[in-house]
Amino acid sequence: MHGEDFVTVTNGMVDDTRVTLIIRGGRLLMPEGQLVAGTLAIRDERIVAVGAGDAAGDGAVTLDATGLVVAPGFIDAQINGGFGYDFTETPGAMWRVGARLPATGVTAFLPTIITAPPERIDAAQAAFLSGPPPDYRGAMPLGLHLEGPFLNPRSCGAHAGAYLREPSRDAAPAWTPERGVRLVTLAPELPGALALIAALTRRGVVVGAGHSRASVAEMRRAFDAGLRYGTHLFNAMGPLHHREPGIAGALLAELGAVVGLIADGVHVHPQMVALAREVLGPRLNLVTDAMAALGMPPGAYRLGARAARVAEGQARLADGTLAGSVLTLDAAVRNLCAFTGCALAEAVRAVTRTPAALFGLDRGTLAPGRIADVVLLTDTGHVAATVARGRVVYRRGL
Repeated sequence: MHGEDFVTVTNGMVDDTRVTLIIRGGRLLMPEGQLVAGTLAIRDERIVAVGAGDAAGDGAVTLDATGLVVAPGFIDAQINGGFGYDFTETPGAMWRVGARLPATGVTAFLPTIITAPPERIDAAQAAFLSGPPPDYRGAMPLGLHLEGPFLNPRSCGAHAGAYLREPSRDAAPAWTPERGVRLVTLAPELPGALALIAALTRRGVVVGAGHSRASVAEMRRAFDAGLRYGTHLFNAMGPLHHREPGIAGALLAELGAVVGLIADGVHVHPQMVALAREVLGPRLNLVTDAMAALGMPPGAYRLGARAARVAEGQARLADGTLAGSVLTLDAAVRNLCAFTGCALAEAVRAVTRTPAALFGLDRGTLAPGRIADVVLLTDTGHVAATVARGRVVYRRGL
């Protein structure tokens, strides 16, 4: 069974041969945002039933969700590394980092490779295509997010300017979903960008605008070419101005675009987070932009080719430029609620259903046939347990 059908467990039972995990006692966060007391039944990697009954299955593992919200697993579309590893420098670390991300509610992510020599991108593609280690238990990389090297030098932020290049239709022939590339961020105002946007879009790659000084008119042409995403709204982009709204204004106004935002209170002021949420609604996608220092003590770390220092919860280059974040995605969800007053269900949508729809993923909602990525949350948005592809991979306190 696939799609958004709501299936009630018949007579409180599910066919024993189909069930390997039952999550009972919690409030299920349904696709339209309503909370329904009920049971989730999983067979292997798929959800097989969602409903108000009390499912039972001989031999199935039972996870007690009493007092908790049962939500889809979180998806992080922009994460540069964590736990001491930088994906651009050590792309094979995506599996080590992924094994620890379920503690933050993340069950799927896009390892982000920032501006680097072409051979680094090749190595990251090879690392992704090699697949997980045997019996891997953790968040699943879904494909790479290539943030650069086709960025505006005036807005390159913490990216190494020496490796920036101008885009062309033939600049990235191996950038396809089949070769592990799912999202590309570029500056659409650069010469050759529109042809590359159109080529990548035809291949099935999602293209986003970021590290850019594009005008509204330039963004309009980029949308027409196939651009569908905005990378970390307000950061490393031209300012929002009442006479020239620029890239930020264009992303806020374009109803067909999903827009990423770093809700740590550092990259974007809480009041601007609230404004973005009000304008974007279901188009808002929370991301972390986390770097190697995620989950680590303060000190010296790397973001690609650049050295950064982490102190007081901020990662910065020597000149003060922000160099990613140390934000976790569950904290971003809680921050959105705190900054805007929105309900937990709305904040969760920004890390589940919204990115899943953008990338065409078989994830992001609790519905029969979907991949069984699930997170159990307290009412305040703290992670109690995480299920990745039908297996319990994290339980708080264990």
